[in-house]
Amino acid sequence: MNRFIFASAVLVPMLLGALPAVAQPIAQQYPSKSVRMIIGFPPGGGTDIVGRIVAQKLSEVFGQQVIADNRGGAAGQIAAEFVAKASPDGYTIMMAHIAAISILPSIVAKLPYDPQRDFAPVSLVAIGPNLLVVHPSVPARSVKELIALARARPGQLQYASPGAGTVQHLAAEFFKLQAKLNILHVPYKGSGQSIVDLVAGHVHMNFDSVPPVINHVRNGKLRALAVTSEKRFSLLPDIPTVNEGGVPGFDMSTWWGLVAPAAVGREVIARLQTETVNLLRQADVKERLASVGAEAVGNSAEAFASFIRNERAKYARIVQEARLRTE
Repeated sequence: MNRFIFASAVLVPMLLGALPAVAQPIAQQYPSKSVRMIIGFPPGGGTDIVGRIVAQKLSEVFGQQVIADNRGGAAGQIAAEFVAKASPDGYTIMMAHIAAISILPSIVAKLPYDPQRDFAPVSLVAIGPNLLVVHPSVPARSVKELIALARARPGQLQYASPGAGTVQHLAAEFFKLQAKLNILHVPYKGSGQSIVDLVAGHVHMNFDSVPPVINHVRNGKLRALAVTSEKRFSLLPDIPTVNEGGVPGFDMSTWWGLVAPAAVGREVIARLQTETVNLLRQADVKERLASVGAEAVGNSAEAFASFIRNERAKYARIVQEARLRTE
């Protein structure tokens, strides 16, 4: 008995002394290895550009590599399904795009994931309008001139999009609806591919997020006619809105935000949210995003969840008006 008491007196304090290291908060341990950031579009598009800016900065903060992993296709569905079914350990996250989270639920009858049930919002990262751009060969220098041209040539003008169900697709369809036009949709598997063809003159126009098109506008390979936000965009104040061009009620911006699988622990979500918001406040990150026409945001997980719900309701109305739902 004395030996047992002696052993207990020695071992118990030793074990108790070891507990703090073992029970160290999960948020302090995370991440202990590389993290994959899934991007639902091919390289060269807005989601890819914004995602890689954030991935690089998170890598610096975490001391672990955050790897940008492009899984394009189906307007972000492929990436979203992959993340929804990923292990909820925080090592697979997604740079979410408006299409997969807020638009497709109203268009696709049987999505392979539930945007509300399957994801944990982390933070809204950036937001920006789409740009209505045309190839320089198109003889229109304003929205009004483009409308007149399209009406004079019904069915002859083609617009590119990064895929059916993207906000770019909806912007063009809403434009057609409001202006009563007949223009043809040419869908691609991402902005990178669609813009290559637009710059080459194979299609005439598109509505796309600012990051992948702004440099082509600056060097004269594309002509910007309007922004799709309700008011002029602070980063591009000289470009008028579609509303100013005579199409009222037009407000269709692109946004990007960080999400994780729904069952990821709260402490990990909190760590991701804190570091994401902190990096979005840094001057160099704001400048890099602004240089491609995206405005840094950063907010709470709760505020981002509310934002997603509002966006979903908004686009449900537009999809119904444009009759874009598929089975």
